[in-house]
Parts: sequence; C-alpha cells; structure tokens
Amino acid sequence: MYVIPHVQCGGRGYDRHVYIEDGRDEGRKNLSGLFQITKLLANASVNRKEPYPASLRDVLNEKMADEAGAVIKSWPGYGETPLISLDGLARAVGVKKVWYKDESARFGLRSFKALGGAYAVLRILLDMLIAEGEKVDINERDIFSSERLRNLARTVTVTCATDGNHGRSVAWGCQMLGCRCVIYLHEGVSMERQKAIESFGAEIVRCKGNYDDSVRHAAQDAATYNRIVVSDTSYPGYTDIPKYVMAGYTVMSGEIIDRIGPELSHVFVQGGVGGLAAALLAHFWMAFGNQRPHFLVIEPDKADCLYQSALAGAPAVVHGMLDTIMAGLACGEPSHLAWAILAQGADSFATIPDAGVPDAMRLLARSPYGDPKIEAGESAVAGLAFLLAAASRPEIVRSLGLDQNAEILVIGSEGATDPILYQRIIAGQIA
Repeated sequence: MYVIPHVQCGGRGYDRHVYIEDGRDEGRKNLSGLFQITKLLANASVNRKEPYPASLRDVLNEKMADEAGAVIKSWPGYGETPLISLDGLARAVGVKKVWYKDESARFGLRSFKALGGAYAVLRILLDMLIAEGEKVDINERDIFSSERLRNLARTVTVTCATDGNHGRSVAWGCQMLGCRCVIYLHEGVSMERQKAIESFGAEIVRCKGNYDDSVRHAAQDAATYNRIVVSDTSYPGYTDIPKYVMAGYTVMSGEIIDRIGPELSHVFVQGGVGGLAAALLAHFWMAFGNQRPHFLVIEPDKADCLYQSALAGAPAVVHGMLDTIMAGLACGEPSHLAWAILAQGADSFATIPDAGVPDAMRLLARSPYGDPKIEAGESAVAGLAFLLAAASRPEIVRSLGLDQNAEILVIGSEGATDPILYQRIIAGQIA
C-alpha cells in the first residue's frame, strides 16, 4: 500500500512541467505550483481477481441498470452528453488520452444528478401502485401522463436534503409527476442553487449545520409528517431508494462504456457520499471484470469521508462544517451502500485542496491547449485538478501508471450550477 500523507506538487527537480496561459499576468504559469494533492492512498482491500461479487448484486446489478436506461432514455429531452477528447491537455501532461464526460447540459439541469433523483421519484410511485395490486409496466410510453400515476402523486409528499444538484433533480421529478416536494438546505448552500430548486415548485426548509445535519433533519421531519425521503445517500434502515438513485447514474456510465469503455486505463471520479463513484465502478466491474480501469476516487481535503473510510477499513464520519468550494462534495458521511462497492472495487483514494479548483475551471473555460472550451462547475474538476497535480510528481506518475499509454476519464459532473459564482471564478475574482 502506498500512502502519501502530504504531497505538495511543484518545486525544483521534477522532470515534467505543465503550463497554462493565465489572463491575470503576461507569462505562462507552471501548474505544479497551482495544483496540489493532499493525500493519496492505495486501497489494500481492492478485489482485482474476481468478477463483480454476488454480495453486491443486491445493491446494483445489470437488470437495475438496464431498467433505468430504458426508462430514462425514453424521457423527453434525453440525449447522450458529450464525451470530449482533450488531446492538447493529454499532450501537456504526457498521457495518451484525457476524456472529459461533460454533464453540464443533462436534461437542462446542469448536472448528472438529473439521472438519479427524478428516476427514484418515478420508481417510488410505481412501487406504490404495485403494492396496491396494480399492474405496472415501467417501460410504458408517456408514463408521466398516466392518470393513475398522477392521481397517486397528488397524495404524496417527497423530501430530501441536498447540496443543490440532487435536490434539483428530485424537485424536477416531482414537478413532472405532480408530487408535493420539500427540500432541505444547510446553511452552506448558495441562494442561486436555492432559486434553481424553487423554480421546479419545491418548498425550501433551511437548517443549521452541514449537509449531514440536513439529511438527519429531513429524515426526522419525514417521519413526523409522513413524507417519502428520496436521498442519494444510504444509512442503516434506509437502503432501497438510494439503489434507484445509483441505478439512474448508470445511464451515464453506460454511455461511456458503449463509446470508449475498453480503451480506458483510468477513471478519476469525485467522491461526495460515494453514490456516483460506486455506480460507475459497479457498472465497469460488471462489464469488464478484473480488466476494468483503475478507479481513483477524489475528494476535497476538508470533506474526505471516503478517504477516511479507506484508512479505517469501515465507514468513517468526518465532522465540522466541511467548508469547501466543491459544494457538491461537502459530505462527511459515506453512503453505506456506496461504500460496500468502493471498499472492494476502488483502487485508490485521494484528497485535494480547494486552491487549484478555480484554476482548473478557468483552464477548461479558456482552453489554452486548443481543446474545446468547457463550462465546468466547482465539483466537476476534482479529477482534472488531481491529474494536473500528479503530472508534476514523478512518484505518483509511476505508482499510478500515468504514462504515455494511459487513457484517463475524468467526470465533468456539473456545469455552472451557481452561475454568479461561476462567473466570478472565471473572471479571476476568486483565486
């Protein structure tokens, strides 16, 4: 197992340098001074010999992924999101390929989360119909206009806690189906993200504390007021609905697998509670077994519950305000279902500081290497920021195999979900 407890990328003696044009000064800046890695850990428990384990099939399996794909691809407005080859950037960091999965336009919600929450709302209502003895076809055309479904929806109140994007997806699903929706926001969620959720008709409850505090508040009120919690995280006693959320995310991984799956050597994916990382990993594991790419999970160093769980060998909680610019990753408690997959299948865990995030966003927006310009939100660039830091650290390049044969996928999980903050960052007002 390799552990790099504190990595400051940069300094003299490194044989690889990456540069970016920065509009704030006339010269070219060495990225090794801009991007850092705080911690890097190899997963000592990773299973690289076996196919996708039977023990995980209750969490996520091919049937669940296929059902989600059939349903979501039938929705109005569905289209594959771009998979962009950043060839200029790949040359700069010395690898064969860098692929960027751009989720900034997913269903107009600007985030991959559109795939999970809305699908879970639909599946809950269908399950309720089945429980009442109704015959249900999840592939029914025009399912959103089904009279029996909409009659049921009018009697249901759905709720969740969110950093922004998941709540937007849940509110969108409730609006399409006619459910009442109550969304809980902790004190760190911006007003711009609140307004985006309210635009879908959701009621907002503000609560003190961090994301995990808002999860508990939503669950307590749901029990009191007979609401249905649609969370993207799972915990003891609450596991069924988060499976639907993760199944929705496999629509994205399926698009990737169909396009470039066999070519990839590495997947760099953001952490959060672990739902996205686990869904992608499980799908790749099912498709490629022990030939799947190296999966590296990246988190903010101020909200590193997955890294800490890997260190502890069990789900671990990170306390405090989790104050990170990567708002969508400000989570202190891992999803237990997601952790079950990551504990066995993720190859490495890493943390990065906030400092390089604005520069990574500006790099994609300005495209100094001649690649397409990309709108990337703060939580979208975790994988890219790690790659740019690693490129100047020969020991990391060697240990992870980031050489001229590497084909790396980074997940652009969101666009400008807070447009005002995004514009300030791109303009250089936030360094």
